Amino acid sequence: MEGGLKGSSLQDMKLLFVEMGVGYDLHGQDITAAAMRACRDAISANSIPAFRKGSIPGVTSDHMKLHVKLGVPHPLQQNLNKDKIKSVFPYGQIMNFEVVDGGLVCSTEEMAEKNDDCYIVNAAVYVGY
Repeated sequence: MEGGLKGSSLQDMKLLFVEMGVGYDLHGQDITAAAMRACRDAISANSIPAFRKGSIPGVTSDHMKLHVKLGVPHPLQQNLNKDKIKSVFPYGQIMNFEVVDGGLVCSTEEMAEKNDDCYIVNAAVYVGY
């Protein structure tokens, strides 16, 4: 997918904020696990009371829209289990799930299950309604 931020889901929602996170898989060489950790990292330190307490008239968590953008090393993108990654989000409708070239593969310099590669994924989660 194209890496720009002007995707249809962003134009079709009132953007409130962007959450960012990083996820790693140090030993298992599982890019989906790294992506899930990046998404959890992005949303774990945030509370969104506006959707629950009626701060935005007529808007509840049922109206929440998400645009998930992941930076994943290109050769590993085809190994992503998108349904598993989407399960990280407790509420909100995922309007767009975008994967772009990014992230990192580096060495852990130690023995692991398959090799010493560490997979790193970056996540940006756009939240709006």
